[in-house]
Order: sequence, then structure tokens, then C-alpha cells
Amino acid sequence: MRIAVYARPVIDNTSASVVNMLTQLKNASNEVFIYDKFYTFLQSNSSVGSDYKTFSDYTEVAQLDYMLSIGGDGTLLETIAMVRNSGVPVLGINTGRLGFLANVSKDEINNAIGYLLTKNFSFEKRSLLQLNTKNNLFGDINYALNEITITKKDSTMMTIHAFLDGEFLNSYWADGLIVATPTGSTAYSLSCGGPLMVPDAKSFVITPIAPHNLTVRPLIIPDDKVLTLKIEGRSKEFLVTLDSRSASIDSSFELVIHKADFKFNLIRFENQSFFTTIRNKLNWGLDKRN
Repeated sequence: MRIAVYARPVIDNTSASVVNMLTQLKNASNEVFIYDKFYTFLQSNSSVGSDYKTFSDYTEVAQLDYMLSIGGDGTLLETIAMVRNSGVPVLGINTGRLGFLANVSKDEINNAIGYLLTKNFSFEKRSLLQLNTKNNLFGDINYALNEITITKKDSTMMTIHAFLDGEFLNSYWADGLIVATPTGSTAYSLSCGGPLMVPDAKSFVITPIAPHNLTVRPLIIPDDKVLTLKIEGRSKEFLVTLDSRSASIDSSFELVIHKADFKFNLIRFENQSFFTTIRNKLNWGLDKRN
């Protein structure tokens, strides 16, 4: 089994539980490939051995069997640039804070690796959004697992004209607009008043950020629709973000958003589910009467 390990070079990811996990994988006769920047950091800040292989980009990961993401949800979102449309499944191990996607805690690592090695798991196939613009703004990583966000860059309000399959939908007078997947419904969209959606919902949600018109509310749309956004405002520049990757645009850009033609494979174990996660992480439905 050929396993990639991706993590940011930060001290939280050098704990004994992480080093023990790498040893566990290695002792089970697996080929373990560690992200090169993280491996260099590990060697300086932990007792990890020197007999691991490394990888640095997508071309090396596409031929592997699994990827482990160590950190939080932000780190797991970064793995999208590594696995892309290869279908390589990703397991999230949480050394951060909340952890919706990376929901294997440190004290669950040994069991999780045991399940992985015995293939005692299933895949959650998560939809992604794809963004098309002039000049191919984000190159060949023009997709997002959580959301695509358009926001202002200064204190002035912006207007976003939205069209659904070519039909005029609305002009949003707001600080910005979030287009979120079911996966992203628990992230930025939720904090702006958007609804929770189950991961396999065949929908996206359009959530305005601080809309100036109080009648404008989040809108759920089928994921087979094409959303086109045109932007105007007093500012010369705006910000478009795909998960954690951002770029500046001006009002000449037309943003075309649709469902990507591939899905992100997230590894889930038998005792894990979306509803368990939102109850535990969000205290969803918490009531002293229950």
C-alpha cells in the first residue's frame, strides 16, 4: 500500500502520536510518502526516522493509494491541490480545533490506521464547485470543496448580478456572496446564516454576506445549474476566493460557476456520520430535555 502524508510544517503536527502513526504505517510494510516541506520540518522537530520517501506535487500523488491529511479542515482543503481529479481518497486527522472534515482525533489515530490498513471504511463522495473566468484565473486548480466567495476589498458596498442558466436571478447589494457546496454549508455560509445541507444533497447554496436588502436570503439551487456572476461597484478591485486560494479581479471579470466533473473522496469509518459530527462539533440540537 502506497500512502501519502500531507501536513503543514507547524509544531502541532510533530506530536508523539503523529510520529507513532508514521512508524505504525512503516512497520506494516507500507510505502510512506511525506510532503517534503513537512518532512524537513519533522526531522528538525521530532524523532521521526530518515527512511521515508517524499513528494512535492500532484504528479507524484496521483499514483498513490491514499492520502492522510494531518491538521485541521484548512489543511485538508489544501490536499485538493495535491489529489485533484485523481480520485485518491483522503483521511483527515485533526490536530487543530473544530475539525468537520478532519474528524479523527489524536486519541483515535491508532484505531483509524488499523481500519485503513484493513480497508474497513467507506468513501463519502463530495461535490466540488468549478470556476471559469477569462485568463483562467486559478489555472488548473479552479475548483473548491467548500465554497467560492466574492467579496469587496474596501469599505464600499458591491453589487453582484446573478444569472441561473442564463436567466436573471437577482442583484445582490452586499459585502459579498458565497456559493457553497453541501460540504461548505457548515463553514463560511453557515456563519452568514446559510442552511445546513447533508453531504450527498444534490444542491448548492447561494448565501449573501451582509445584504443591504433584508428580504434577500440564502437560496438553495440544484447542482446541475450554471451560475453566472457579474460584479460592479465603486471599488476598482474585488476578491474572489476558492476555499483558501484568493485572487483580485475587477468588474470586467464574469464568473461562471458550476459543478466539477469529478468528486472528492473522503474516507469515513463505520462510527462516523455527518449527523454525529454536527451534534458533537456544533452542539446541534443540544437541549437539557434530551
